[in-house]
Amino acid sequence: MAKRIMVVEDNDLNRKLFCDVLRTSGFEVEPVADGELVLNAARAFAPDLVIMDIQLPNVSGVDLISAMRRDATLGDTPVLAVTAYAGKGDEDRIRDAGATGYLSKPVSIGPFMAAVRGLLPG
Repeated sequence: MAKRIMVVEDNDLNRKLFCDVLRTSGFEVEPVADGELVLNAARAFAPDLVIMDIQLPNVSGVDLISAMRRDATLGDTPVLAVTAYAGKGDEDRIRDAGATGYLSKPVSIGPFMAAVRGLLPG
């Protein structure tokens, strides 16, 4: 059975690229553009991994990661933060919120897929 990955990214091109690469690698993918829909979408989709953009309109990816960690259904789901925030302390702040992995943009496909595979259970 294909692993399920939810891609939370408001940038259309980035979201399409991530989803296309993941689908080509055999994953079942659920794209989400609106951060305010993430928690309900994740509960419905039950992903094995969430790829989370940090800079989203209306809600921070950091806040969403924290909310997932507090959620009974989503608390153990690994989260790969993918972000343009690559300044001093940003990775620590994002990991402290509960991100399992961290990649800074721009993202190359090789490191992206290595991070995805490294975070998937089983």
